[in-house]
Amino acid sequence: MIKRLLIAIVLLAVLAGGIVGFNLFRDQAIEQFFANMPAQTVTVSSVTVEKAPWKPSIEAIGTVNAIRGVDLTVETSGIVTEILFSANQQVKQDELLLRLDDRVQQADLEAQRTQAELDKVTLDRATALQERGVGSAVTLDEARAAASASAAQVDKLQAVLEQRQLRAPFAGTIGIPRIDNGQYLTPGTRVATLQDLSTMRADFTVPEQQLGLLKIGGPVRLTVNDQDVTFSGEITGIDPKVDPSSRLVSVRAEISNPEQRLTPGQFAQVKVDLPEEDDIISVPQTAVVTSLYGDHVFAVREVKGEGEAQSGGDAEKKLEARQVFVEVGRRNDGLVEIRSGLEPGDIIVTAGQNRLSNGTPVAIDNTINPSVTEGETAKAAAQ
Repeated sequence: MIKRLLIAIVLLAVLAGGIVGFNLFRDQAIEQFFANMPAQTVTVSSVTVEKAPWKPSIEAIGTVNAIRGVDLTVETSGIVTEILFSANQQVKQDELLLRLDDRVQQADLEAQRTQAELDKVTLDRATALQERGVGSAVTLDEARAAASASAAQVDKLQAVLEQRQLRAPFAGTIGIPRIDNGQYLTPGTRVATLQDLSTMRADFTVPEQQLGLLKIGGPVRLTVNDQDVTFSGEITGIDPKVDPSSRLVSVRAEISNPEQRLTPGQFAQVKVDLPEEDDIISVPQTAVVTSLYGDHVFAVREVKGEGEAQSGGDAEKKLEARQVFVEVGRRNDGLVEIRSGLEPGDIIVTAGQNRLSNGTPVAIDNTINPSVTEGETAKAAAQ
């Protein structure tokens, strides 16, 4: 019985040892396989770092408004008798747009004009009598006062009559009529909007730290609704006071709008162009990778001591990616300023970084490069 138990224990120990030995052999074989397996070459696009002019700008958001725009209203109450405009009509300054019922005012004015003519005739007669020495000075003074009062009354009634009319305060585009013929209007009733669309203004704000960079007449570029069209203008006003609650400064720019492609009330993206700077190192934003350890790029380096394979007498260069930490600065138009970490002549990866680590073999293919324009593709592909 004891002999059989010993034999079972020995067999069990041999079996366990075999399993453990097999697992150790398998793990070692897998480790050697991956250790000796050549790294896969990753195809990337790249650019060569160069010093170039830098065009800094201040980016902001704002609202577009007409240089002149009002909501037209009437000064007095009355019934609409004539509407002399239509929607989107181009009107001239002082053009008659609306007339209220003015029959009473017309009659009063006509009666006063008649009285004024009579008072003028009386004044002329009194003056003639005074010159011949048969009229008194008192009579002449009374006639002169009556004539002046009648003339002033005519001017007053003429102004009252004009209040029954609505005229364009300036030339521009008038909007949709908000009233109808026969409608009774009261002072302040909105009739229509009038906008001068030939020139627009953009109101925006910038942080107080950038106030010193602004100046009257500074160039401004503006885009709306993510359009490719850029509108140019200049700064015409800078608020001399910083808003203490937001720490922002209000700025106004005027934008030429000859084709009337801008509309009052639109949301606008504004860029204030600043003086150009020379010899600044900048790279495409696609080249910079942000991580918990800082911003870095992948630089393409030639592997030293390799490339022994000969092809027509020339050694084939082997390239690998190296992680380089950089200090970034300003951003503008898809570019990032590099303050330290790179030197002119360095080749950096602009696409494919998600598959890279230190020492990963790379091959450069710039036929499709998100960091260059179509006209620069051929030049980048030759690098």
